[in-house]
Parts: sequence; structure tokens; C-alpha cells
Amino acid sequence: MERKIQKIAVLTSGGDSPGMNAALRAVVRSAIYNSCECLAVYQGYQGLIDNDIRPINARGVNNIINKGGTILKSARCLEFRTKEGRQKAFDNLQKHQVDALVVIGGDGSFTGALIFSQEFNFPVIGIPGTIDNDIHGTRFTLGYDTALNTVVDAIDKIRDTASSHNRLFFVEVMGRDAGHIALNAGIGAGAEEVLIPEEDMGLNRLLDSLNRSKKSGKSSSIVVIAEGDKTGENVFEIAAYVEKNLPHYEVRVSVLGHMQRGGAPSCFDRVLASRMGVHAVESLLKGHDQMMVGIVDDRMVLHPLEDAIKGKTPINKNLIRVSDILSI
Repeated sequence: MERKIQKIAVLTSGGDSPGMNAALRAVVRSAIYNSCECLAVYQGYQGLIDNDIRPINARGVNNIINKGGTILKSARCLEFRTKEGRQKAFDNLQKHQVDALVVIGGDGSFTGALIFSQEFNFPVIGIPGTIDNDIHGTRFTLGYDTALNTVVDAIDKIRDTASSHNRLFFVEVMGRDAGHIALNAGIGAGAEEVLIPEEDMGLNRLLDSLNRSKKSGKSSSIVVIAEGDKTGENVFEIAAYVEKNLPHYEVRVSVLGHMQRGGAPSCFDRVLASRMGVHAVESLLKGHDQMMVGIVDDRMVLHPLEDAIKGKTPINKNLIRVSDILSI
């Protein structure tokens, strides 16, 4: 049975990712196409509490499909973690006569959305926006493809310097709890080793691998390391250990940091965001609630928010094998 939904609010929350604006555009235009009004919430959940909620129309999302970041802004909101804060948010949505909410963000954002929906019986649909690609229930999250291309491009440039000076570079990429960026970018950029949280390689094995690379005739090497890797305390400690034990290597460290989140979204992320935004609105109109939009086998699917929060996308073990084979 379809709900009677006439007003849909949309917000972006958590860390920004390329494709959030494209998803916002799709939500707004899909809502209007389906004869619904759309309201934009600025500054994430903080905007719900502060009543920073404004009408937005099809022309209000012109020329944003190609922009990185989020025009709605994003902010941490400790107050939304309290029952009193969520009550303020609900009251403000009621003032604007909003019937449903679309949340574009990661697992932390979805946790807040689920609690809010359960407390107030308020319809919510999530769109996964995070470069880490670590949300269960979707093959790809918004921003992941763009981040991969950003990392590969950066490593390609670093390799030019590594080759010119016969250096070993440790390149740290984002991925506190998941190694999807490191593993895929490492293969894509031809890295000699990839260190990820899911696989504890160990320092001795790393030394053995780098020694083999040196003996095989490689004059320079690239090691891609996810920020959450457990091989050492941090990338600088690992680099110092290698330099001490393999003095024939001149070691350098490059931390890519937040540049991975920025930049214009790739075509893949723009199309994915557009599909997810349309599917989110259509799902709300069909009566779905407390669900996340995802993509599996190139099909739009719905996955319970509760499961999306609890689970993680597993690392592709075959890619680890491929990386090992190609690093000789």
C-alpha cells in the first residue's frame, strides 16, 4: 500500500563524498516529477535541529551534478544523539509538514536516521555516500569510484619521482576500517605491495617482499597502505622500520589525506547517484521505510538500514591473490 507523501526533505551527513550533489539533484527532480514538494536541510542533522530547512526546486539544483562535496554542507551534531535533540528535529519537520526524509551519508548517518525513524515512526530512506565503499548491501557507494581514480592518478605521479630517484614510496590512502581503496588502487597503479586492515601482512613478510623486488631488478617500489592497516602503529613507523632494515632503499612517505574526498565525481558516480536518488524517492512513494538504496548486479535494490549499519562489504580475496601474483 502506497503512503500519501507530498513533501520530502533531503540532507547530506557525515564525511562528504563525490556524487552527493548528483544524488541531491536526483532526489529533488524525482520528487517534483512525482508531484511532491522537496525541502533541503542544510548542515545535516544540525540543520534539522536549527530549522535550517528551505524549499528547493528543479532550478535550485542546476549545474551541481559535476561538483564535488555537498552544497547542503555537512556537520557533526552531538545534539542529535540525544532524545531531546531528535525531538527538536521532528518538531521542525512537522512545522514544515514534511512527510519523509532522504539521508545521504555513511553508516553513522544511517544509525541516526534509523533511530529517528523508529522513535517517531517517520519514513526514512538512505543513500550510501562514502568513499570507503564499506556499507553492507550495495556493491558501490557514492564517491568510491571517484576516490579510486584520484588515488591512482596521484600514485602515477608519485611513481615518476620514485623511478627518477630510485626510491621506495609508502603511499597512505583513506580506509580506517576497510581496505577497498588501497587494494583496488594498488592493483590499478601497479603497486608492489598493498597493506590493508583485513590482512595483517606483518613486517617481516613486507621486508621479504621488498627484498625480492630489489633482487628481481626493481630500482623503485610503491607500497600502498590503508590508514587503518595493523602492520605498524602508522605509516611513518613502518617506513622507518623498513629504512633501518633495508638500508639500500631510500624511503619516502606520502599521505594523500582529504584530497581523496574532493574533486568532480566520475561519470560512474554521477550515473549511480542519479539512479539512487530516483529509486529513493520512488521507494518512499511505494511505502518503503528504514531502507537503504543500493546497487547489486547493476540493479537498484533496497536493503534494511539496520543490516547496512551492522554489516561491512567484505574484501575481495581474489583481488588480494591477483595483487600478490602481479607484484613479482
